[in-house]
Amino acid sequence: MSFKVKTQGITGDAAFTAKAQAYKDRLDAQIPSNLRLPSAIVDNLPLDVTGIPTSCGLLTPEELAITELDATAVCEKIASGELTAVEAVTAFGKRAAIAHQVTACVTDFFLEEGIQQARELDEYYKREGKVIGPLHGLPISIKEHIPIKGRWGSAGFLATVEISSDDCDMTRALRSLGAVFYVKTNQPQTLQHLETQSLYGRTLNPYNSNLTPGGSSGGESALVAMKGSCMGVGTDGGGSIRAPCAHCGLYGIRPSCKRMPTFGYLAYQRGHDGYVTSTGPMCSSSRDIRLFLQAVLSTRPHIRDPSLMPFPVTIPDLSKRVLRVGIMMHDNVVMPHPPMLRALELAKQKLGASSNIEVIDYQPYKHDEGMSIIRPMYFEDGARTARRLMKEGGENILPLSEWVTSPPYVKDHDALAMWALHDKRNRYRRAYSDHWRQQGCDVLLCPPFHGVASLHDTAKYWGYTAVWNLLDYPGVIFPTGLKVDPSVDIPRDLPSPMSPTDEYNRSLYDPELFVGAPISLQVIARRFNDGLALAGQEVIERIIKA
Repeated sequence: MSFKVKTQGITGDAAFTAKAQAYKDRLDAQIPSNLRLPSAIVDNLPLDVTGIPTSCGLLTPEELAITELDATAVCEKIASGELTAVEAVTAFGKRAAIAHQVTACVTDFFLEEGIQQARELDEYYKREGKVIGPLHGLPISIKEHIPIKGRWGSAGFLATVEISSDDCDMTRALRSLGAVFYVKTNQPQTLQHLETQSLYGRTLNPYNSNLTPGGSSGGESALVAMKGSCMGVGTDGGGSIRAPCAHCGLYGIRPSCKRMPTFGYLAYQRGHDGYVTSTGPMCSSSRDIRLFLQAVLSTRPHIRDPSLMPFPVTIPDLSKRVLRVGIMMHDNVVMPHPPMLRALELAKQKLGASSNIEVIDYQPYKHDEGMSIIRPMYFEDGARTARRLMKEGGENILPLSEWVTSPPYVKDHDALAMWALHDKRNRYRRAYSDHWRQQGCDVLLCPPFHGVASLHDTAKYWGYTAVWNLLDYPGVIFPTGLKVDPSVDIPRDLPSPMSPTDEYNRSLYDPELFVGAPISLQVIARRFNDGLALAGQEVIERIIKA
């Protein structure tokens, strides 16, 4: 029996429609019949679908218990012999199949291949009495444009869909550490949306299907939120790890660039270096972030890729010092929605009452200028390559693709214009560094987005994440434990809009539309201070949730 995820995908000409349908049929056939949800469930989905895996009857109590574990606990239990790799992969794989049927988060499902890999790891453990590496038996989900040998992937267009001939550096490193692959996840057309919609369909936020799980790593965030994965790998060039993690109440980091391996990722603008995409984990706990970074860096990826920085992430001990936390309530461009302001106000109150924290009212430095620099960098060729690939595949352009590739920001640059743009970037970075030092904070607490998860096709302001991409400052996302409550998060009386974008953003807010959406916050540190951002996030979260 086939199932139908009620989501809208990209449309196109007849050839596109036939090819896209073939890919969707292939994915549909990969979901085993014994993991299909009854039509009574699929045809009557609630707004919040996070409870379906526990109530649908397709998972055993033991499997449900396994999928409640974070990645660190899974690895510990496998290493101690309490859990086998096959049990872990089977449980998360089955839950991933359920997650996809209600959120359209998957593009390639290969559970049997993952179970075979897990079986080999279990045989090694039984024979040798030890694990093969720190991620032995851990099921890890992978974003679609990150190659896994023999599996489907793309660079965001039908014209780029392929079966990968080899692992990329990241999946090669993870495999060597004992990780198991079983699923790849959805991403948007162009790979440049804070929304996730592709030929496979539109991915939905598990907490409220009227909202997006974010993008471009939105398939990952929806899957991890549904506990069909406890750790996924995403990428971030403008907020594509942080926005999805924030929208789905997860933990994640956008590390400083040139730390994590990215060589071999599928891309359509190779050689483009006006900005650089970072890659990192999307997971269930802050300790999982540490596990991932330390494990991957232990493989010494800089030996294979000489462009990477050859030093570890050092996480400082903050227990015996006062942490100076800047708090940025808004960026002087777009005022956050009431739920985000509520979380920031709570954080400021609790941090201000702590003897271990010095709170600094952080004043943003020309974030509108920062956005005006990075926006044209996303498509320095005027988006000619992106539009050519859409034309080659016969696919129609999506509304957010049209928005992100259109003037006034996007224009074709010759060499002189690119040099001028890059020089402007470098001068902005220097000015911002001077400003940060003058503000005097160790880390910055700020919104990860101008609200919680956005309504579909409305994510048109990236300033709360993309400015940090321009600066290459690492950012950590964590859930506050709060969710949107229409009785509390009522519209506020505010001064006149700070910008046309602010006016647009305000027009979107109706607390009833965002009910149940998680509220998350972001911790920023200066470039290559990834460990400080992690340590600061843990201190801040502990105080906020006390």
